[in-house]
Amino acid sequence: MASPEEMAASMIANMPEKTGKSLDAWLSIAKDSKLEKHGQVVKLLKTEHGMTHGFANLVAHHALKSDQPVDLVSAQYAGGKAGLKPLHDALIKIALGFGKDVEIAPKKTCVSLRRNKQFAVITPATKTRIDLGINLKGHQGTARMVAEKPKSMCTHKIGLTALDEIDGELTDWLYAAYDMA
Repeated sequence: MASPEEMAASMIANMPEKTGKSLDAWLSIAKDSKLEKHGQVVKLLKTEHGMTHGFANLVAHHALKSDQPVDLVSAQYAGGKAGLKPLHDALIKIALGFGKDVEIAPKKTCVSLRRNKQFAVITPATKTRIDLGINLKGHQGTARMVAEKPKSMCTHKIGLTALDEIDGELTDWLYAAYDMA
């Protein structure tokens, strides 16, 4: 499995092909905008330039010299949550296996998994549990995959505390969410 650093490097290498411009060209656009907030830069790149969220997030981090996405993930699993990192890594590996169009978009408290739109969110919720939110509209849910309240970021949530809980059933749900995105 690629490390977060390798994933970021791959995104930068693929940026000209996927977005039509190099990282330096996008950094110039972001700098010329004179925007100072991360969300503003991401919004500009997405709305005015048609950039996907993952690439816009990466450019904004570089343009504002804020934490790199890999630092965001490291911070999520620092201290008491360090034992959850293997669960995170296993989920990322599965998602990346779905296709080359999977985007990993780290945020301060979670990691969004995107295709054309978000299909899942990995959140280290407590020191002993990761919450995997998935978007599976139309699925009733189960005792394990709990339906969320309307207007939640994801339609369902699965609490994970051990690697053996990442099984075929969970992978099927995650793939179905990816397929719908």
